[in-house]
Amino acid sequence: MRLIFRYLGRYKKYVFIAMVMKLMGTVVELLLPTIFEHIIDKVVPAGKLVPVLLWGLGMFATAILCRELNVRANRRAIDNAHKVSYDVRQDLFRKTMNLSGAQFDAFGLPSIISRMTSDSYNVQSAAQQLQLMCIRAPMMLIGGILVSMWMDASLALIMVVMLPLLVAIILGVSAKGLPLYAKVQQKLDVVVRVMRENITGIRVVKALSKADYEKRRFASVNEEMTKSDITATTVMAIPGPFMQMCLNTGLALVVIVGAGRVNRGVMDPGVILAFLTYFNMVTMGVMGLSRIFMTMSRASASANRIASVIDADTDLEVLDEDEAKKPAGEGFIRFENVDFSYGEDSADNSGFAGESREKALSNISFTVKKGESLGIIGPTGCGKTTIINLLMRFYDVTGGGVFVDGRDVRTYEKDELRRRFGTVFQNDMVFQDTLRENISFGREVTEDNILEAVRDAQAAEFIAGLPDGLDHEAAIKGANLSGGQKQRIFVSRALAARPEILVLDDSSSALDYKTDAAMRKAIAENHADSTTIMIAQRVSSVMNMTKILVLDNGRCIGYGTHEELMKNCKPYQDTFKVQMGEIA
Repeated sequence: MRLIFRYLGRYKKYVFIAMVMKLMGTVVELLLPTIFEHIIDKVVPAGKLVPVLLWGLGMFATAILCRELNVRANRRAIDNAHKVSYDVRQDLFRKTMNLSGAQFDAFGLPSIISRMTSDSYNVQSAAQQLQLMCIRAPMMLIGGILVSMWMDASLALIMVVMLPLLVAIILGVSAKGLPLYAKVQQKLDVVVRVMRENITGIRVVKALSKADYEKRRFASVNEEMTKSDITATTVMAIPGPFMQMCLNTGLALVVIVGAGRVNRGVMDPGVILAFLTYFNMVTMGVMGLSRIFMTMSRASASANRIASVIDADTDLEVLDEDEAKKPAGEGFIRFENVDFSYGEDSADNSGFAGESREKALSNISFTVKKGESLGIIGPTGCGKTTIINLLMRFYDVTGGGVFVDGRDVRTYEKDELRRRFGTVFQNDMVFQDTLRENISFGREVTEDNILEAVRDAQAAEFIAGLPDGLDHEAAIKGANLSGGQKQRIFVSRALAARPEILVLDDSSSALDYKTDAAMRKAIAENHADSTTIMIAQRVSSVMNMTKILVLDNGRCIGYGTHEELMKNCKPYQDTFKVQMGEIA
C-alpha cells in the first residue's frame, strides 16, 4: 500500500481538494434527515403553508448542494486515480527497460505484462476508493451514530452494540484476502504466458494441427485462475450477508422500539423517520468500509507486485575505473578467462532467488583489434549469443573480465556502452511502423545513411518494389514481410548509425548464399572501420573473418584464422566438409 500513497503524494494538492469536497458533501448529506425531521415535527403541525414551502425549498437546495459537491469530488478523485495509474505504468515501463537480463529472467515477461495491466488497474481502483470511500464511509458511520445519539440515545445504542461484531468480521476476512489475491495474480501470470505463447506461435499450432491440444492447455490454466479468483472473491464476500442480516435485525429493532416510544408520546414521529434514514446511512458506511477492505486487499497484493519491480535494486552498477579490473593485454574488444552461468546470484525482489546452474561459458578468452572481425561458430546452445549478452552488458560475468576500448564494460554507463554497437539479434523485432522508422529507430541518422545501409544490407531491391518504398507500413512483428526481408531490415538498422562495433547474430540464416555473400562483401568494403563480430551457423559466413572462435558446450575448442582451424581443429574441419559438400 505504500506504493499507492507514494504516488498519490505526487498530487497531494488535488487529493486534498477531492477529500475536502467529499467531506463537505457528506456533512451536507447528514443534514438532510435533520431538516426533514424538523419539517415533519415542527413546521407542518404549525399549519402554515409559507414556512413549509420555504423549508422544502431549503431542503431541495441542500440536496442540490450535496449532489454538486459529491459529483465534483468524484470527478477530481477519478482524475487523480488515472494520473496515479498513468505514472505507475510509466515508471514500471521505464524500470522494465532498465532491468538487467538476469532480473528480466527472474520476473518473466508474462508477469511483467500482468503487472502493467491488471495490477496497475487494481492500484487505480484503490487510489480512487481511498479518496472517496475513506472519507464518505467513516463519516456516514460516525456522523450517523453521533446525530442519532443526539436525537435519541436509546435507539442509537442498538447500532452501537452491533458495530464491534461487524468490524471484527471485516478485519478477519480482509486478513485472509491478501494472500488469496496474491495467488490470483500469480495464476494470471501463467494465463498470460500460455496465451502469449499461443498467439506468438499460432502458425506452428495450426501447422501441426494442435489447436485442440492448446485449447485444452489454456482451459486448464484458465480454470485454475478462475478457481483461485472464485475462492478469493467468495472469502471476501463472506461479510456481506452477515452484515446485511445484522443491520436488518437492527433496523427491525429500531422500528419496534421507536414505534413503542412514539405511542407512549416520548418521541415525535419525525424523529423515527429521520432515525431510519440515519440507520441506512450507517448501513452504507459499514458496507462502504467492507468494499474498501475488499478493494484494498486486492490492490495491496497488486501494489506489492508492482513495487517489487519498480523498487528493484540494479544489479548492473557502474564501477569506478580504479575499482574495475584492468585488461592484461591489448585489443579493442577483449575477453579474459570469462565464466558465466545464467541464473547464478540472480533474484527478483519478490523473493524468488535464481538457482545456480551449469556454466554457459567457461574460461573464454579472445582479442579483437579495432577494425578487425571475429566469427563465432558452434552448435546450438554452445554459448554464442551469451558472449554478445556479456559484451553489451545485459548480464555481468561471474568470473574473468570483458573489456571494450581498454575499459571494463562495468565502468561504462549502459547507454554510453551500447551506443557504440549496431546489433542484429537472433530473435530481432520488426515494429508496427514504416520501414524507414524501423531502420532509423528514433536515432539521429541521415536519409543518406539509411539509403546506404539499405543498399549494403541488400534490401534496396525489395524495398524499391514496394508501392510506398521506405514508407511501407510493416505489420506487427513484420507479419507482412518474409524472413529474408526482415533480416535485411535488421541489418539495415544495425548499419544505419555506422557503429564502432557491428554485431551480427545469425543475421543471414534466412538468406540465400548469393545474397549472404553480397551482403558480407558490402559490409567488408563500406564498413571497414567497424569492428565486426558475426555469429553464424555457416562456415562460409565466417571463413573470411580475421579470427574465428569455435565453441562447444560453453568452451573454446578452436581459435584462429580459417586456415589455422582447418589444420588444427577437427570439429571445424568436419563442419566445413559437411557444409561445403566434401562428404555426404
